[in-house]
Amino acid sequence: MQCYVHALLLCMALTMFSLLYVFNQLASTLEAGDQWTLGKAQRIPDRSGHDAVHAVRKVPGVAGLPDQGFDRKRPGSAVKASRNERMHLAVVACGPRLEETLTMLKSAVLFSKKPLHFHIFAEDHLHKSFRDALDSWPSMVQPRFNFTNYPITFPSENAKEWKKLFKPCASQRLFLPLILKDVDSLLYVDTDILFLQPVEEIWDFLSQFNSSHLAAMAPEHEEPRIAWYNRFARHPYYGKTGINSGVMLMNITRIRKKHFKNDMTTVPLQWEEMLMPLLQKYKLNITWGDQDLLNIIFHHNPESLYVFPCQWNYRPDHCIYGSNCHQAEQEGVFILHGNRGVYHDDKQPAFRAIYEAIRKYPFGENMVSSLLLPLERMLQATIHTYCGRASHLLTKRLQQSIQSVQDTEKMTHVVHR
Repeated sequence: MQCYVHALLLCMALTMFSLLYVFNQLASTLEAGDQWTLGKAQRIPDRSGHDAVHAVRKVPGVAGLPDQGFDRKRPGSAVKASRNERMHLAVVACGPRLEETLTMLKSAVLFSKKPLHFHIFAEDHLHKSFRDALDSWPSMVQPRFNFTNYPITFPSENAKEWKKLFKPCASQRLFLPLILKDVDSLLYVDTDILFLQPVEEIWDFLSQFNSSHLAAMAPEHEEPRIAWYNRFARHPYYGKTGINSGVMLMNITRIRKKHFKNDMTTVPLQWEEMLMPLLQKYKLNITWGDQDLLNIIFHHNPESLYVFPCQWNYRPDHCIYGSNCHQAEQEGVFILHGNRGVYHDDKQPAFRAIYEAIRKYPFGENMVSSLLLPLERMLQATIHTYCGRASHLLTKRLQQSIQSVQDTEKMTHVVHR
């Protein structure tokens, strides 16, 4: 009997220590959250010149925040449309990702008809390069987009730990709802994304959200027998095969307001309260960094996630062992995700061919003769690979997007005659 009493007391003591640890982490997070106000940038009125600089307040406790962010707007441009018409696209670029990011942004501009606002989170030394490159795009393209450069910023506590999680700066995306406080909805994409159709097509998923949905992502895999999460993960994950966070559509107003169920405490936590305790609990068990944390969050809150099909986040895994994205087989690939560096090596030449075709395409040239036909010639040389044999899936929606752009140009020409 005495042994049972001792065991009971030991269990009670361990439980008490665990609770104290969790609440200590929550207290630290809340303290850091009080200091996290960088999203509330103090903006000055737009100037009549080419550039408008937005001053950003220095905030104690936020690592790496310089005196100024950069926001480029053009007076009189199409992007001066109402707030509801503007699509917000965010990307995080660290290291040698400048050209890859610019190619992604180029693909977004090429096919979209609605105005875009790019939120570019990058290391300080890349800001001028982004600004110079985007400002160098032809005048006919400039009215289609605005952009803002942001520094890479994490809460001062554990900033180094967040920055090194998985890939440099990748976990910045977790803090976008806390930084972009004036933005209602946002499409986050990795730098290795290519849009093969207008951005507004994925943006329209927001109208399909029910009252519980606050984010949309694609499954990590369609085939459980070769999927990663259900075979190797040492932490909770969403659904049968997990989710991939390379393309993430969010209503960040809802994210900021929601109290999330979790496995750290019986009390639902807000986004900013949850991140640090979550990292501390699982940091020794996660492989894919912030994507794993998102899987854990939506494992406990599945009603909050809208899952879109695999052709909206088509990766080499969908064709490397034979085609396993059935929606892409029917409708083509909508968004290409060249993860694992396949745009820059010879492992998946079909993916690299599409990247190179868009990167080299000169704005204003005929899209059929200067983009589509050269791409089809390059893809012919990739049919020795499984993904190359599925190249018709990679170009199906691209052909439709090009045709739509040309039809719009013809109509515009007729109207202005």
